Parts: sequence; C-alpha cells; structure tokens
Amino acid sequence: MKLVAGILRELWGLFFDDELLALGLLAWVALVGFGLPALGLSRIGGPVLFLGAALVLVASVVRAGRRLRK
Repeated sequence: MKLVAGILRELWGLFFDDELLALGLLAWVALVGFGLPALGLSRIGGPVLFLGAALVLVASVVRAGRRLRK
C-alpha cells in the first residue's frame, strides 16, 4: 500500500507541484477556450493560447527563483 501511495504522490507532484503554474494554465485555457469564440476571435486562439501559457510559465519560474533566494 505504501508503494501505491508513493507512486500517486509522485504523480500528483509531477503535475501539481507549483500551484501558480497549474491554476494559471487551467484558468488561461478556460479563458481562451470560452472567451475567444464568444468574441468571434477563434482564428487567433492558437497564438493567444501560446503567449498566455508562456507568460504563466515565466511568472512561475520567477516566483520559484525568488523562493530559492530566500
């Protein structure tokens, strides 16, 4: 049972180790997925999704870097 719990804990940490990254990406995907089609801007969804995801990633890396300096 400890082996299964350890595996599940590692899988959870693999995807949800950084809350800002996970929640930020989920929120951005939802916003782009629902917002752009509602505004009639579906054609630019790919680049907007990429740029927003890149910004969320940069914010997460900056936040992690600040945590390591302290």
